[in-house]
Amino acid sequence: MINANGAEFWVERRGQGPDVLLIAGLGDPAEVWQAQLDGLSDRYRITAFDNRGAGRTPLPEGPLSVPGMADDAAALLRALDIPAAHIAGFSGGSLIAQELALGHPGLVRSLVLMSTWARSDAYLRTMTGFWHWMAERAPSERAMLDAFYLWVYTPRAHADGTVEGFIEETLAFPHPQSTEAFQRQLEAFRTHDTLDRLAQITAPTLVLAGELDRAAPPRLGRVVAEGIPGARFEVLPGEAHQPFQEVPDVFNARVDAFWREVEARG
Repeated sequence: MINANGAEFWVERRGQGPDVLLIAGLGDPAEVWQAQLDGLSDRYRITAFDNRGAGRTPLPEGPLSVPGMADDAAALLRALDIPAAHIAGFSGGSLIAQELALGHPGLVRSLVLMSTWARSDAYLRTMTGFWHWMAERAPSERAMLDAFYLWVYTPRAHADGTVEGFIEETLAFPHPQSTEAFQRQLEAFRTHDTLDRLAQITAPTLVLAGELDRAAPPRLGRVVAEGIPGARFEVLPGEAHQPFQEVPDVFNARVDAFWREVEARG
């Protein structure tokens, strides 16, 4: 555990090389990045952590906010004596990464924003509103995951047993997220809005979207890329919301190439 910004954060670290900070999304503990901790640590020093209210990091009193969670990430980097890092954020974690780049630009070497958005549209607001009450009314944790993962993984992953494997891993995880923590994280993410400030981001940025993503479709990621000066936008064909888990080799190769390019520029 690392003390930062008035809280104790669970942190996983692996490897040697340029620093990379991985920021997880709604409900996800650091373990969601296992394929990156394993697959990229031969070239980078990878840090992943549990956001407030996820995994082993306690849920604080009062509302959560994306800028506040970005301050957590900044404090964590400073507590670990990391002067600047490549930042990769997924879904809600990509929103935290945006605010980190806006509020603490000196800590951000580059940005990878996966399954991202700048401002909720009507579809996203309705979807996340449904998730909010679904978390309370689902008859069991398994039923909640069965429903929630329809927005997260590809039909391919549902058909070949991959999703069932993820469900079993989640049910076996000894630090489940409470309904309150899920809802409070969700509320912070659904009210996120950087649309009018994206032009202030100066870090080299790669925006990735899954072609089949229903939770954060490519049209939302394109808006983010168009708002950040010089950002690149790429769609991963045939993928959904969480390709870094479904096709980790593809994801790892793409971010590795981007980080190598940024490092080569100096």
